[in-house]
Amino acid sequence: LGASIGIAAVAALIFAVLGSILAGIATVNQAGAIGAVGAMIMAGYRLMEGKKHAYTPAILAILSLIALLVLINIFEINVKNIKDGTDVLAITLAAIAVTVFLISVAWSGWRIYKVDKTLEYVMVETAKTASLVFIILLGAAMLTAAFRAFGGEDLVREFLTGLPGGFYAKFALVMAVIFILGFFLDFIEIAVVVVPIISPILLADPSANITAVWLGVMIGVNMQTSFLTPPFGFALFYLRGVAPPEVTTVQIYRGVVPFILLQLAGLVIVGLYPPLVNYLPNRVMLTGETAPPPLNPRLQACIEEDLFVEYALREADLKAAIDRFSSRDVSYLPDDLRSDLAESHEKARATFDLVAEIRTARAALEEYIPGYLPQHREVRSIQVRIGLDEEELVELRREYDLGSRSGTVSEEDLREIQDHIAELEAELAELQSQIPASWEGARAEYVALSDTERKALNEYRRNVDDAYEPIAELRRLLNDADALAGLRGEIEALRPVIETQSGEQVEEAVKDVASQLSAVEGASSINSRLSKARRAFKDEPKREEAMALLDEALTVYDAEVAWRQEAVSKLGADLEEYNDAIKNSIGLRLQEHLNSEQAKSVAACLSHHRDISLDF
Repeated sequence: LGASIGIAAVAALIFAVLGSILAGIATVNQAGAIGAVGAMIMAGYRLMEGKKHAYTPAILAILSLIALLVLINIFEINVKNIKDGTDVLAITLAAIAVTVFLISVAWSGWRIYKVDKTLEYVMVETAKTASLVFIILLGAAMLTAAFRAFGGEDLVREFLTGLPGGFYAKFALVMAVIFILGFFLDFIEIAVVVVPIISPILLADPSANITAVWLGVMIGVNMQTSFLTPPFGFALFYLRGVAPPEVTTVQIYRGVVPFILLQLAGLVIVGLYPPLVNYLPNRVMLTGETAPPPLNPRLQACIEEDLFVEYALREADLKAAIDRFSSRDVSYLPDDLRSDLAESHEKARATFDLVAEIRTARAALEEYIPGYLPQHREVRSIQVRIGLDEEELVELRREYDLGSRSGTVSEEDLREIQDHIAELEAELAELQSQIPASWEGARAEYVALSDTERKALNEYRRNVDDAYEPIAELRRLLNDADALAGLRGEIEALRPVIETQSGEQVEEAVKDVASQLSAVEGASSINSRLSKARRAFKDEPKREEAMALLDEALTVYDAEVAWRQEAVSKLGADLEEYNDAIKNSIGLRLQEHLNSEQAKSVAACLSHHRDISLDF
């Protein structure tokens, strides 16, 4: 029974800490406080085991928490929103439950303070551990700052950039260095010293276009091996402590080799298939309440990849929907809306021709890339080396000029600098000669093809936005038709106020009505006349002018309500049908969020790393 209680208590504490974070109830710091309080209550009854009232504080804590959960689920507990006796009763009961919980925590705290000075020991050890971590962080920050100040980061960047093989050669070398460091250093030291230096270099490489999440997971999985690799692997020390004397340290070292190989196999699998890491964060991002809208530039390539397939599959259905809605009688709509709708229909029909242009431009670009890509990589590699040599040449020339002017550098040293400058100039000339004569033309051709595709994409995006915006605007106007119709009494009530009340009272009354009209889509024409009526009282009361403006506002209001109500009855159902037909294709960019299926597809697309080096 005791073992079962112990296991259940530990499991409950783990669930409370991690569950509060995953459920969004608590932040990481708040979850740490939850864990500390839970551990304190557990220690309180463990230290008093076998004695009277050993479990009383824990039972009080559990009962008070259960009572609070029940109260929160039944009542809306808010001190600022007390309306009746029920709210007062709920808050009183919640206060009693909180008081009981605090008593249980204080009781447990007093126990661990008095029994064997347990609390003092825990606090001292916690302070030691926290101090150790902060000293490591401070030392790592000082080392990193000094390393960068003396140009170490530039040397690392130049070394990694100069490696043949592109991004994956650099990445493999960095992973190998971290793996070797794991034999001798703790993961904290590796994380705070090595990672800040190498991660910006790797993340800036456009040939891989990797995500920071993937890089972090790769480094984390790699650093996990430091727990197993001899001679300083923590897991080896733990195992040595529990292993029988006949098991030697060398045998332990041999025994962890398969597990190290498994870790490295996992590292290779994650490296070769990035969606294993990237998909879940992307899916959470795109399906959450704070998901970016489809208009987000980062999502466009993946969204359009899916949409162009859907256009090919549903072109006939979409065109039929456009034709059906465009044939509806909309003569009762205002002139500007009729014009916008007509233009919207034309742009919706033009979508498919624009997609065809994009496909043509993209096919031409993709056909050109295989022949251009090797030359691009070769030339960019040469140009990187040229850039490094030019930086060094500038530094040497500056050093030579300073030394020759100040007279502090010997003639022999100046000659060495001159010789080095001559060597670099010769090397630069050699590198320049390695750039093919056809490079400029090849690059210009690629840029022209890329620009053609980009212009076609931009034209498509403007077109679909213009095609859907009038539909979205008309829906907003019709959705607010009832709200607008309900404001006539409010506007009519301004008449006696304008006729009899003072300027301040008129201003307050008009402002109140104007604020209600501002919440209605498309009521600005009414609001502007009411604002003019309010301004008629600014210097001296001009009641007749204000009344005329009020009548004008009512006339505009009646016309606005009339066409909206007619449109709701005659066009509302057709408008919603048309919107449902195009909102997830032509109108997708102007939606608030992707639907669940689209979010999953885009998340999968974003999970793959893309080579964007040709644009650099």
